[in-house]
Amino acid sequence: MSDKPKRPWGGDGDGEKDDGPPNPWTIPPAGKRGRPTALDEWIKRARSGGGGNGGGGQFSLPGGPGGRSLWLIGVGLVLVVWIAVTSFHPIGPQQRGVVTFFGRYSGALGPGFHMTLPAPINRVKVIDVQNIRNEDFPQEGGENLMLTGDQNIIDLAYSVRWNVANAQDFVFQIADPRSTVRATAESAMREVVANVTLDDAMGPGRTTIEARVQQRMQQILDGYNAGVLIQGVAIKQADPPAQVNDAFKDVTAAQRDAVSAKNNANAYAQQVVAQAEGEAAQFDRLYQQYKLAPEVTKRRMYYETMENVLARADKVVVDTPGVVPYLKLQGGRTPPPPPSDDSDVQTSAPASGGGQ
Repeated sequence: MSDKPKRPWGGDGDGEKDDGPPNPWTIPPAGKRGRPTALDEWIKRARSGGGGNGGGGQFSLPGGPGGRSLWLIGVGLVLVVWIAVTSFHPIGPQQRGVVTFFGRYSGALGPGFHMTLPAPINRVKVIDVQNIRNEDFPQEGGENLMLTGDQNIIDLAYSVRWNVANAQDFVFQIADPRSTVRATAESAMREVVANVTLDDAMGPGRTTIEARVQQRMQQILDGYNAGVLIQGVAIKQADPPAQVNDAFKDVTAAQRDAVSAKNNANAYAQQVVAQAEGEAAQFDRLYQQYKLAPEVTKRRMYYETMENVLARADKVVVDTPGVVPYLKLQGGRTPPPPPSDDSDVQTSAPASGGGQ
């Protein structure tokens, strides 16, 4: 036995031949052609599409299908998967399916499990008709300035809620539904704000503006057959521009003060009018009594008047001859001071024999 190492493809490296399999990567000498290698045999079989058992230690696919059969099986599997994916359509309770036949509308699918012809013959687009979409204006913050009817500028932030009302129109009538809804909302809001005053837009008129914008948006979208239903419009912010916000707050505070002063004046005027009307009614009743008994009424009025006047004066009036008409009483009760609008009244004693 020889101790020289042998190579896996035959030969001992010194030019001696061996009975092992030939090296598939060795180029035979010129004019000599060696026996075919296992790689050559395998390539030959793959090109011819044949099969069968090989011999002589050559590599083969025993009993397996040829290359063409493998391709047919692979294509068949892909077709089966494609048909299964594009022919069976589960539709949820909140969804609707729009079916097209070579791109033309052919019907709609309700909730459930449906089967159609595979694509591209039939295609199904599933639309969620119950999902409420929300659009914010402005979309990424910042200012959203609008001109009001009284030539003022307002910074308005609002949101619009909408959903799909008709899946067929939603798919075929407008190319970009979301952009269409946003453009319609901008147009309707500016139209409505341009016909109201700044005070209405910032105060009690918000509810009216929201209702009018929703109605106007729905009218425009229905004209497009957009298949969109506007659920509501909500104004989240209505302020003057940031550059004049401080001055506007001062103006608003002054307006509130003016309204408060006006309300106080109206309340005082109503009080004075009510008092005057009461006095006039009292005078009318007194006049009716005067017409019935003039002398008695005059005397009673005189006594009541003198009683009211003398009750506030620090004097004593007597009508007896020979008595000093004015007598200062020491330790007497000091009457309360008279009001600022009344002057002291000094009454002399009437002539003897009188009493009036």
